[in-house]
Amino acid sequence: MKLWKQISIGLLAVTSLALAGQNPMVGGAPMYSNKDIIDNAVNSKDHTTLVAAVKAAGLVETLKGTGPFTVFAPTNEAFAKLPAGTVDTLLKPENKDTLVKVLTYHVVAGRINAAQLKQQIKAGKGKAALKTVQGGTLTASLKDGKIMLTDEKGGMATVTIANVMQSNGVIHVIDSVVQPN
Repeated sequence: MKLWKQISIGLLAVTSLALAGQNPMVGGAPMYSNKDIIDNAVNSKDHTTLVAAVKAAGLVETLKGTGPFTVFAPTNEAFAKLPAGTVDTLLKPENKDTLVKVLTYHVVAGRINAAQLKQQIKAGKGKAALKTVQGGTLTASLKDGKIMLTDEKGGMATVTIANVMQSNGVIHVIDSVVQPN
């Protein structure tokens, strides 16, 4: 019986390690590849501002859709870098159109993982133009091996966690909010 218990504990440990590799932790919560973007994002303590903004913009059902979507997801700290009062202003019902514009600027149609992004950057001789759902362009480049995004206003964001696979796309966590013109 002891041997069976040791084998069971060993198998459980191996299974847990395998699952952890497939389901990276973001904001203290595992991100499950069989869940959609919204079902995962609501569990990340680092993305409460983003989730509140997505709800205020009425984009929940869209991001629960089949996609696929590539989402560059700013953290709470990224939103905190914006000028004081910006987030509160964007979350007001009368600013919904502007909020939708900002949020959809963080989304690209299709499932683009980090390796594919790097290939696009290499093919573009150091830059890749990404057409956003909002209609604008994000420019991806590499700096010290990290994927960088430059927005239309010249602002920059770094991908801090890449390839968080979702059932309807992929999330790349970023450290700044990117903004369209």
